[in-house]
Amino acid sequence: PADYEKQVDALLQSPRFGERWGRHWLDVARYAESNGRESNLTFPHAWRYRDYVIDAVNADVPYDRFIQEQVAGDLLPAKDEAERARLLVATGFLALGAKGLNEQNKAQFAADVADEQLDTVTRAVLASSIACARCHDHKTDPFSMEDYYGLVGIFKSTQTFYGNWIDSENNNHGHLIRLPELPGQTIAGRALPPARVKQLRADLARLNAEEQAQKDYIAKAQAEKRDLSGEFNKLLGNSLRILWTRGGVEGALEAVDEQGRPLPLCMGVKDAQVVDSPLYERGELAQPREVIPRRFPALYASGLGVPKDQSGRLELARWLTSRQNPLTARVMVNRLWRHLFGKGLVRTMDDFGSTGEAPSHPELLDYLALRFMEGGWSVKRILKEMVMSETYRRSSQPVRAPEGSGGQPSVDPDNRLLAHANPRRLDAEVIRDSMLAVSGLLDTTRRPGSLVAELEGQSVSLIGFNDKLPKDLDGSHRRSIYLPVIRDHLPDVLEQFDLANPSLVTGDRDVTNVPLQALYLLNGPFVQEMAAALAGRIGPGPNRVERAFELCFNRRPDAREAALAEAFLRTAPGGDATQVLTAFCQSLLASAEFRFVD
Repeated sequence: PADYEKQVDALLQSPRFGERWGRHWLDVARYAESNGRESNLTFPHAWRYRDYVIDAVNADVPYDRFIQEQVAGDLLPAKDEAERARLLVATGFLALGAKGLNEQNKAQFAADVADEQLDTVTRAVLASSIACARCHDHKTDPFSMEDYYGLVGIFKSTQTFYGNWIDSENNNHGHLIRLPELPGQTIAGRALPPARVKQLRADLARLNAEEQAQKDYIAKAQAEKRDLSGEFNKLLGNSLRILWTRGGVEGALEAVDEQGRPLPLCMGVKDAQVVDSPLYERGELAQPREVIPRRFPALYASGLGVPKDQSGRLELARWLTSRQNPLTARVMVNRLWRHLFGKGLVRTMDDFGSTGEAPSHPELLDYLALRFMEGGWSVKRILKEMVMSETYRRSSQPVRAPEGSGGQPSVDPDNRLLAHANPRRLDAEVIRDSMLAVSGLLDTTRRPGSLVAELEGQSVSLIGFNDKLPKDLDGSHRRSIYLPVIRDHLPDVLEQFDLANPSLVTGDRDVTNVPLQALYLLNGPFVQEMAAALAGRIGPGPNRVERAFELCFNRRPDAREAALAEAFLRTAPGGDATQVLTAFCQSLLASAEFRFVD
């Protein structure tokens, strides 16, 4: 119907569209604002990549261009400084991964970062785990170690900027990319008084002088053949003090200009010294074999090479999005299908290899991939085609068995052939945002920057000691996409309902039903706050039950539900009607009907 299409078009044009569908890509991009692992240090500028994704989805940037910007935005031409800044921010995709920051072997650290980037790109875009060939030829898919090391050379020829400075938890300074300064630009960070900047520069000079003096002392002792073994602990302690103190000073100075004003910075990548990687026996750096020229997997791109004077990321980005690549379009339309229908046509979203599941509708997958490419790689256009289909608009009521069948069970008990729609539980963010919406507290404005960018220091390993973080990280009424995403310490309201693990490429979240969810809905401070706000919104009037049902379930209560609700509301202890009304509202927010799309 025309009204249905008009509503679809309105939703596609809403600025909320990018926040909702951008979140799906952030799952794939393993978006987080801290490192996690043994050294959980903050990524205070990760929010720029989050906003880039939201804006790109809203603008319907063609998917092939979207991938090229994230893999090689720094190498693409830009028409102006604003475009240059956007493209640099896009490469944050490669910088967001968890890193072994306490690794002391620089070569091992570089190899692990390149491996994580290769794994992310191939899983996200191709749904193929080429990183499995790091130590041996892939056991099930046709990827060799030569394929792996040909690709990994591309990422080893890339410098990653992630922004963590050296301290007692970090042996690898990450630096940041300075963006062009633009009018109206959001800059997250703390300003420093000019006197403090001057003091920091003096401190840096003093530390450098101390380090040089110690080196001179050791060199003189060695020349004089003096035994320094008795001073070893003292010299080592002094070296560590200088190293860790200087790291913090350098980190502070990199974030501000000469006057102490915070600079526009971002995570991302740039081309570095071009290198080809040796093939390492069993993946061990101590066992190098022949050098493998940078190239793409032979299965897909035999004969294609990369320039000698560049990393090859630009060529990689173009190869990934070539119409001759058999996977990129199929993987993406499968991701879109999953978010509309609950399951992908290929249910193993991030594995299109031999260990993955075959598609339920292979011809449909091919058709959608072709339509996607022919439509200019427009995500909005292919989504509209899907939601305008008769299949998407089907009821969730199962099709009844034919007359005379004796009530035989369906030949498709899992409903893989989509005879009807599948009821689905809402994503964690939608549950929280829906509670905010029905309570009347939802703030739809974009949060400038991120709470993480405002924290003292860079470590969140001891998160309870940072009083700027709300207890459950949910001190905001903005949409959930703007909550801080701290690895190993996610917001309670999201973690309880299966938020994607931000350290992994996740195309298909788990959907669990566990007691902790019920306990959170009963006792969670956020749920109680939303219930009180909803009670205040509907008020004590005679239509309070109908109003509550309409807000929460988009329907009126039936006669039995209305009678039960009114009977409950008359049980107010000591005449405290507000307390009982709040409890009634909380029961609606905690109900299965509120959490499921049926």
